[in-house]
Amino acid sequence: MLNNIGLPGILLIAVVVLVLFGRGKISSLMGEVGKGITAFKKGVKDSTEELEQDAATEAKDITPETEKDKA
Repeated sequence: MLNNIGLPGILLIAVVVLVLFGRGKISSLMGEVGKGITAFKKGVKDSTEELEQDAATEAKDITPETEKDKA
């Protein structure tokens, strides 16, 4: 059903949404969506950095004792 929409159908839907909600409401909604996406990306980045720090602190030194004495 949605495969046959095409460009004219999308434009018609956009015009109907614009008429129903108004330009100000849509722009504020898109601003909120942008803030949500930014917050999500920041959260993912922070958690990834935290996991990398945890992995670095848990890393073990597996150098043989004879190699440690040479350094």
